[in-house]
Amino acid sequence: MKPVLVTGASGFIGWHVARLLRGRGYPVRALVRAASRIDELDVERVTGDLRDPSSLERAVAGCGLVYHVAADYRLWARNPDELYQSNVEGTRNLLTAARDAGVERFIYTSTVGCIGIPRGGVGDESQPVSLDAMHGAYKRSKFMAEQAALQFAAEGFPVVIVNPTAPVGDHDVKPTPTGKIILDFLQGRLPAYIDTGLNLVDVRDCALGHLLAAEHGRPGERYILGCENLTLSAILQRLAKLTGRRAPTVRLPYAVAFAAGVASTAWANLTHRAPRAPLDAVRMARKHMFASHARAERELGFRPGSVDAALLRAAGWFQAQGYSA
Repeated sequence: MKPVLVTGASGFIGWHVARLLRGRGYPVRALVRAASRIDELDVERVTGDLRDPSSLERAVAGCGLVYHVAADYRLWARNPDELYQSNVEGTRNLLTAARDAGVERFIYTSTVGCIGIPRGGVGDESQPVSLDAMHGAYKRSKFMAEQAALQFAAEGFPVVIVNPTAPVGDHDVKPTPTGKIILDFLQGRLPAYIDTGLNLVDVRDCALGHLLAAEHGRPGERYILGCENLTLSAILQRLAKLTGRRAPTVRLPYAVAFAAGVASTAWANLTHRAPRAPLDAVRMARKHMFASHARAERELGFRPGSVDAALLRAAGWFQAQGYSA
């Protein structure tokens, strides 16, 4: 059996993809930077960098499948060009290396942020969307990377794209912005909430969706990997019910949140320390990111399970690891 390359195995979704592959008997090769840690996984480590094409050629050599899950996921960066170098040029570099190495299938992990969301509605893969609709370096860089993946697919390289929504669950090490909401709730650091909405999905189901995309996905197509559309207020109410803690009842006007984002980001630009409320995150929160996974269900057989179970598992993992102390 040929090795399977996974990028981002030290991160949230990538860790679960690698874990699931190992559980199914695949030999997994993980592309990591020298300082990266991969806990609890029996995988072959290959040191490299998406910005270093020669390291990618070594990483993909002999591989049958590539799961490109890694991304520079920051909603504020001192140097935004770093996101374009990793997310756009890095993706092109890996696509080129994989194509030249004869990789049989390439699964690219995009984001629901690249899906068109109609005002007041639910987005899906058919909604028109353009770069102009992307706010901030992260979303713009991911959109450009997705376009590069689609171009390779159009040229005949078997690339399948998955667009995860907001995954929740265990091993959210960094944590992700959604995991940070859960952690802030556990720490009592959410005195108020804003009117926004997310589509949540169990990270384990999201990982399974990646494997289903490799098995059944059509090259050049995108598949939303999501589950349940929930307002932020509803998410916090569920967390309260699951953990026995109180949910905030004060709704913060968007204008106040925007002002806080402006101030927080301005201070970050002066101090070079990440802002607590990045302005790009506040801008993104103005739209309810509701989406449908109907295509993934229909074409891949993707059937996600309980979001409540994933929320409870996330809370338990954060507490067990000492995050919420």
